[in-house]
Amino acid sequence: MHRFGWKCLCALVLAWGCAAFAQTAPPASPAASAASAASAPAILALTATPPVAPTRPGLVAQDSLNGADTAWMMTSTALVLLMTLPGIALFYGGMVRKKSVINTMASVVAIAALVSLLWFALGYSLAFTPGSGWLGGSDRMGFNGMMVFKDAGKVAVSHVAPNVPESVYAMFQLSFAIITAALIVGALVERMHFAAMLWFVGMWSVLVYAPVAHWVWEPGGWLARMGMLDFAGGSVVHINAGIAGLVGAYVLGPRQGYGRESFAPFNLGLTMAGAGLLWVGWFGFNAGSAVAADGRAGLAMVVTHIAASAGALSWILAEWAVRGRPSLLGLCSGLVAGLVAITPASGFVTPISALLIGTVAGVACYWGATGLKRMLNADDSLDVFGVHGIGGIVGSVMTGLLASRSVSGQEASVGTQLIGVVAVLLYGGVMSALLLWLTKLIVGLRVDDTAESIGLDITQHREQIGA
Repeated sequence: MHRFGWKCLCALVLAWGCAAFAQTAPPASPAASAASAASAPAILALTATPPVAPTRPGLVAQDSLNGADTAWMMTSTALVLLMTLPGIALFYGGMVRKKSVINTMASVVAIAALVSLLWFALGYSLAFTPGSGWLGGSDRMGFNGMMVFKDAGKVAVSHVAPNVPESVYAMFQLSFAIITAALIVGALVERMHFAAMLWFVGMWSVLVYAPVAHWVWEPGGWLARMGMLDFAGGSVVHINAGIAGLVGAYVLGPRQGYGRESFAPFNLGLTMAGAGLLWVGWFGFNAGSAVAADGRAGLAMVVTHIAASAGALSWILAEWAVRGRPSLLGLCSGLVAGLVAITPASGFVTPISALLIGTVAGVACYWGATGLKRMLNADDSLDVFGVHGIGGIVGSVMTGLLASRSVSGQEASVGTQLIGVVAVLLYGGVMSALLLWLTKLIVGLRVDDTAESIGLDITQHREQIGA
């Protein structure tokens, strides 16, 4: 069955101008004719028909691209990739026990590679090409048509980002698909088969992440048409990953000794290094989502930093009040909570609003990782739902409350934001349960008790952290 599963996995990876017009009255005299000629540019400027916005990927002249925007998007892509490799690997690896550090890091790296190939084969086309309100088309499967025709001076662009090469935009969005899938690992560590992790997350990236990205970010998506605001992934990334992690924790069941033994983190220094990479990389995550090197990107960077700072401090203040002392883990978790919550709002709010969002998120996510976690009675190992799920919900709702029309040029609705939140929770939760069931049929889900007791580093990889 395991051999069959790997064959199927390999098969899945390899499968697949502007018109203008003017009206002028015939001159009655040479003087009138001269006046008419002088006023012609102004008349043309007032009456010219604006270019029709593209509605699907296509070819444009190479010199129509914006060099600054392209450079910023390439930089942002690298920053977001650093959030996963090594950011998430270090952040999660430092929090698990010593016997599962290698397995946790290996899961993150393998998922990055697997999701990349699936994005190339299927995911990008399903997410970012026109289709129905629920799913994109097949035009860009295998990155078909994503070309540069040097001799003709043409290059492919996306209708969502017409000022940068489509190859750059597809890579930028790939970095989001990678980190979203990698976030799920934190809820499932220390007890899930490595093969099962890859099977589940691989299917999830195609059947859950890509459709939700299409709903929210492709102009024809049903939530986009409703007017849901999600600048950089509050629902697409964080709520989506959070609910998948929570469902996975329920399906797998708790780790041996959960609630009875102390699960001391291996190395909080690694976790702090990972959190620092997340903080810096998040500038590419949020400011890069402006898809331009402009004032909106600059404002997104400012509000991102403010919210992270507020989240870190409000978390440790809550922790200080409840437990009598602040912790490094609390600081790291709080700054991530602030970053998560500002993500959907980052292109729509003022700095004062960012301060409020980060402050609320720090306290809400502290509760999510403590009180709510006890209420839910799920061994979400590294609090993926408590931080990313709750932070994403807080940020999405507060975007509806605080989005500024003068900043965004768009109307915000709390009701619409709530519809989006509920839709992602329901779809992501149900589909995650189905995909976990399917994974169990193919390769099984959980290691046996002996393997779990020894640790997944030895039993899954025959490797271990040195003494």
